[in-house]
Amino acid sequence: MKRLIVNADDFGLTRGVNRAILECHQRGIVTSTTLMANSDEFQDAVASVKRLVPQATDPALGVGCHIVLADGRPVLPPSQVPSLLAPGNGLFYRSIQQLAKQALGNRFRSEEIEAEAMAQFQKIQAAGIRISHFDAHKHAHIFPSILKPLLRAAAACGVPALRNPFEPIFSMPIPGLLRIPVRYLEVLALRAFRAKFHSMVAESGLRTTDGSLGLVATGTLTASNISALLDRMQDGLWELVCHPGYNDAQLAATDTRLRASRETEMQALTADSTRAALERYGIQLISFQELTRDSHRGVILSDRTERR
Repeated sequence: MKRLIVNADDFGLTRGVNRAILECHQRGIVTSTTLMANSDEFQDAVASVKRLVPQATDPALGVGCHIVLADGRPVLPPSQVPSLLAPGNGLFYRSIQQLAKQALGNRFRSEEIEAEAMAQFQKIQAAGIRISHFDAHKHAHIFPSILKPLLRAAAACGVPALRNPFEPIFSMPIPGLLRIPVRYLEVLALRAFRAKFHSMVAESGLRTTDGSLGLVATGTLTASNISALLDRMQDGLWELVCHPGYNDAQLAATDTRLRASRETEMQALTADSTRAALERYGIQLISFQELTRDSHRGVILSDRTERR
């Protein structure tokens, strides 16, 4: 059986991103999204979710937490999380390279990561949103020293699932890959943490998937590339990671590198050809919300996943 969660990251970043994600859910294949608790348009995102009218024929939109520990500001006062912040400005380290250096050097205090994650979870829950899962901005939870306190925070706040941030080899050789060789090498290098991730998540009792699709292709997800990913998709439960949005003036004022590509992704996620590809390959869409309603506890992992 082939099952797919399509998760749109960066909910709350701008009003145009919020609108695009909701449109990609209502007119396209997005089934889940992750909300940034510290984003400028957090309240607009919450209000837009509450206005949603459930559709009987499609999965309900699952809303998770996009934990931000890089390229942003903390929800807690900076004085409570000093080890997480770049010197001098009260903000998180900006790049994944800077964050990796701190994480691998064990320079972040675990209790501060846990406290900040709990604050982000609780802000979303206080707004009336039931959190279906979590992931992390720039996939920061790929590092064991960050993942461990995030799992503790999730358990304490009743968050039942998380993204598996490892991309299977079968999904990487998509058209245009040679244009992004650095991204490809980064994703391959980070697979060194995969076994540790699986063991930590299994011990925590949270649920996850067999892996994520589209990480190497971030910023290049066209309708044809999505179709190529779906063609290669193997049996199991996978998550397609996407970043739809409107490339407007508010987006231009942010630090994101994903601008015009967000509108390209939006077109791909709502294209008739994309829906047709799902039917052609026998892929069932579900959401993280549906996953966590399953009566079976534990982690969705398999020998098949470990061999990849």
